[in-house]
Amino acid sequence: MFDVALKSAGASVVLASSSDEKYPPENIIDGNSDTFWSSTGLFPQEVVITYTSMMRMSRIEIACYNVKNVMFQYSKDIEPLNFQDLFEKELDSTDGQLQLEEFPVNNVEAQHLRVVIESGHDHFVSIHKLTVNGTAIHG
Repeated sequence: MFDVALKSAGASVVLASSSDEKYPPENIIDGNSDTFWSSTGLFPQEVVITYTSMMRMSRIEIACYNVKNVMFQYSKDIEPLNFQDLFEKELDSTDGQLQLEEFPVNNVEAQHLRVVIESGHDHFVSIHKLTVNGTAIHG
């Protein structure tokens, strides 16, 4: 098991609904919770991460600020299309503290992961780190 969503493992951010050059979406997958991606203040916001190959995901962890409602979707297609819902979660407000959430995923196979922030506890939200524990599927 390893973090299949790390940039150093070959994962990449292929789409982000907003981007600030100081806080680019690639910060989500750099493995460092001191860097982050910041939204522009409108909802929904989304980020799509593509893995190097088909992965079997077992757990997703997210470290974020001010996220209220988040949805995770996955795609098995070669291109990031035809996403299916994985789960949706409402996160509690943490009054300025980092939100650390962990979700079991039950070995779902995916080539792409989409994170959709549907609403926030404030106008701006940030994702500091996204960890996806999993293994590569060898065909």
